[in-house]
Amino acid sequence: MVNSGMFKTTLAAVACALATLARADFDPANFDRAVKPQDDFYRFADGGWIKRTEIPPDRALWAAFDVLRDANLENLRVLCERATAQNDQSSAGEQKVSDFYASGMDAGAAEAAGATPLQFEFDRIEALHSPADVLAELAHLNGLGVPAGFIFGCSPDLHDSNMELAEVDQAGLGLPDRDYYFRSDEKSKKLRVDYVAHISRMLQLLGESPEMAQAGSEAVMKLETTLAQASLTLVQLRDPLASYHKLNLSEAAAIYPGLNWRAYFAKAEAPAFVSFNLAHPVFFRAFSDALARTPLADWQAYLRWQFLHAYAPYLSEGFVNANFQFFGAELTGAKKLKPRWKRVVATVDGCIGEALGELYVANFFAPETKGRALKLVADVRAALRDRLEHLEWMDGPTRAQALAKLDTLVVKIGGPDHWRDYSSLIINRGPFVLNVLKSNAFEARRQLKKIGWPVDRSEWDMSPPTVNAYYRPDRNEIVFPAGVFQPPFFNPQWDDAVNYGAIGQVIGHEMTHGFDDQGRRFDAQGNLTDWWTAESAVRFKARAAAIVKQFSAYRAFPDLPLNGELTQGENIADLGGVKIAYAALERDLGSAPRESIGGYTPEQRFFISSASVWAVRFRPEALRLQVQTNPHAPGEFRCNGPLSNLPEFAAAFHVPEGAPMRRPAAERVDIW
Repeated sequence: MVNSGMFKTTLAAVACALATLARADFDPANFDRAVKPQDDFYRFADGGWIKRTEIPPDRALWAAFDVLRDANLENLRVLCERATAQNDQSSAGEQKVSDFYASGMDAGAAEAAGATPLQFEFDRIEALHSPADVLAELAHLNGLGVPAGFIFGCSPDLHDSNMELAEVDQAGLGLPDRDYYFRSDEKSKKLRVDYVAHISRMLQLLGESPEMAQAGSEAVMKLETTLAQASLTLVQLRDPLASYHKLNLSEAAAIYPGLNWRAYFAKAEAPAFVSFNLAHPVFFRAFSDALARTPLADWQAYLRWQFLHAYAPYLSEGFVNANFQFFGAELTGAKKLKPRWKRVVATVDGCIGEALGELYVANFFAPETKGRALKLVADVRAALRDRLEHLEWMDGPTRAQALAKLDTLVVKIGGPDHWRDYSSLIINRGPFVLNVLKSNAFEARRQLKKIGWPVDRSEWDMSPPTVNAYYRPDRNEIVFPAGVFQPPFFNPQWDDAVNYGAIGQVIGHEMTHGFDDQGRRFDAQGNLTDWWTAESAVRFKARAAAIVKQFSAYRAFPDLPLNGELTQGENIADLGGVKIAYAALERDLGSAPRESIGGYTPEQRFFISSASVWAVRFRPEALRLQVQTNPHAPGEFRCNGPLSNLPEFAAAFHVPEGAPMRRPAAERVDIW
């Protein structure tokens, strides 16, 4: 803990460390000079870093992103400990941060309590008597943030993006993805066996006999497999229309007579509405059948497991360690549980992120950073506009719509203009797990209250300390939290080439998402509508198919190729992001002399900087998990894949035709 007097010293130490990192921009020691840029630019730019970097034992992978995320976590720890040490908090939000963090750090209380704080929820499950009771309990658990059975919430209507629409989506699985239930290789078979054993072990920790826990775990696996069989794949979910089936309550009652939607929504305490999006009809047919046919005892085992699975990380060590052994060690290869303080800080950020984020922005996000960021965004937008105006494959009517979409793109930087009101959320220094439960319930209620109301376009989907960014197609907005505006992405002391190569590339990436295989289907207002002429759409799809083909040819392991369809959107955004950011740099440099720094031209420094953000080391288990479930390709391919298509890169490093980093002209992908 730190007291308020120590806080300034701690902040000064953090600032000093960040300043040291900032002056370094990219470190030549990160290079592997035994590798030529033309052969493998990722290894050339990041090979030294990869060779000397060890993955921390509590991590499944270690990347340039993670270095910053860890530094940011230290910053958040300082804020939490300052709030906890102060007798008088300056705001209600700071008081909640203080109490939440203090409850999480009280390991003794968590150990003494075990799962007792949640016993009232397990008693509810034990008292169920019918399928109707099961459906009501699912509504209750969904309201506690537990994705049992399916998910109920709301989102902007895809065809009327100004209005919030109630929505139910497929969910209810414990393994990372539906395909994990069906792969026939030996690793997958073993994982399923171990998953059943893990469920049994967790149920025994609740006090069940080994026989009862084993029977329950097998019932869970059977039920989850049924739900998985009816679930759309990750690739199928990339089509927005595959998850949009709007109907009214009467229609839903006729189609799914076994699902009493009115009773479910009433139990969920949703506001009155007439129509909702039943996102995945096939799934809900299977769910309705399972609700009627599955024995009550099996449903109770499933509900106990789903609830315990959601809250195990916040209980005593027995639950925490067992949870880590399967979902951490076996699934990702991590060797060690993260320290308690890291887990607690991350939980506070995840649960009351804007209360903690308000403190973060006040202490760690300089106002001038936003101004510099806005200029970078304007420069990248101008470069993309120029590109759209001169695209040879896009016809005039489609071009006009694309330009209108770009011109109306909303940009959010740092943190929200108005901070979230947590006044109705009661946080205290009692059981940590109950603070998490109450926070999840608060968020579920907050979401449901939106149903039927106009969309609040000022909302943020990430907390300000988050080291990430996003594009949201139904709002046509790009959002950059304060946390990302630090090395290795941005620093005002760096020359433009390095900043454009790092944060400029990120900005270009998010802008390009507005025109990837998903984003291009939404108009300037965020409505899912076809604004493309048939001719331009055909030309886009041909180019998108080429990038799918390129990435599908890459392999993470001899037996595991990348899924070019799953990663299509991110690959399009990576290619467009680096190309547009480079064009923005060239516009910024204009006719000024190209001064070399450290022996590298601005163009070369741009590409070295862009490569540096993809540096990563994976444990084998984590790499398999990423390739099988993540829409982002591993860093090696995010670096080399786009650059091998760019004449600009080839010119900067004098890459000859036929070299690995210069794809044959007929195979080069050029979209945005």
